[in-house]
Amino acid sequence: MLIYILKRLVYVTPVAIGVSIVCFLLVHITPGDPLSAILPSDATLELQEQMRAAYGFDKPLPVQYALWFWKVIHGDLGTSLATGRPVASEVGRAVSNTFILSTTATLIGFTFGTFFGFVAGYFRDSWLDKLASGISVLGVSVPHYWLGMVLVIIFSAQLGWLPPTGAGPDGSGGWRPDLEHLRYIILPAITMSVIPMGVISRTVRALVGDILNQEFVQALRAKGLGEYGVFKHVVTNAAPTALAIMGLQLGYLLGGSILIETVFSWPGTGFLLNAAIFQRDLPLLQGTILVLAMFFVALNLIVDVVQTALDPRIQRG
Repeated sequence: MLIYILKRLVYVTPVAIGVSIVCFLLVHITPGDPLSAILPSDATLELQEQMRAAYGFDKPLPVQYALWFWKVIHGDLGTSLATGRPVASEVGRAVSNTFILSTTATLIGFTFGTFFGFVAGYFRDSWLDKLASGISVLGVSVPHYWLGMVLVIIFSAQLGWLPPTGAGPDGSGGWRPDLEHLRYIILPAITMSVIPMGVISRTVRALVGDILNQEFVQALRAKGLGEYGVFKHVVTNAAPTALAIMGLQLGYLLGGSILIETVFSWPGTGFLLNAAIFQRDLPLLQGTILVLAMFFVALNLIVDVVQTALDPRIQRG
């Protein structure tokens, strides 16, 4: 198992380097000058050149990448053009908030998605299957931002049960695990959980239906094993794939939560990306995209290792 993990780490290294190159180039090929966000409209040519030299924009792209990558591996993501604060601290706070929100949404989606998937798989072609499948399809089809606005209108504007925006009282920039802050995460977490719920439900339904039709399940029943024992075997065989889907969905939520965080003003990476794009804050944009991409790579590695631990056949393959 240790050798397998080391091999996966070796495979991940060039992927991580490639991701860093893509993240660096994506923000450089966009039109416009990033220094326009901090320079006055009447800035002299001399001042522009000085600022360009100060931020390293006067060097060739390969040199810029080498200097940037050297700083990145030492934990320095640069300085924000808009705020003047270190990008690492800005991204660190945002990543923690996004991770809390995405993890909560994934757990909600995984719990309900697994339940609906098992119900639909065990009672195929029944009204329970149609109901669970309908909920799954609806969850995948409904736009995130639209559902978020509907929930805000119902539970915040009309009923007044839950706060509409923010991560805590008094404009708190960070979420804490207490009762007061818990009210602020309910609406965005439910909104984000509908797509993972639908994806996991459809996947588990297909897995359960396929496993129940396999010969070993029929043999277990023929030997007199009860439904609870069969259920445990079904869960064991479906767990690796369901876990992989959950890990991928968590990665997607970490990187694709910009609309939800904007609707709910949640101070996470999506909200930070939105601000960086409009302010043309190149270092902040680079740092945020890089951290999110590395999170996705790390999650794939973790899910791969856990899958192998649950199902040794993957390692042999």
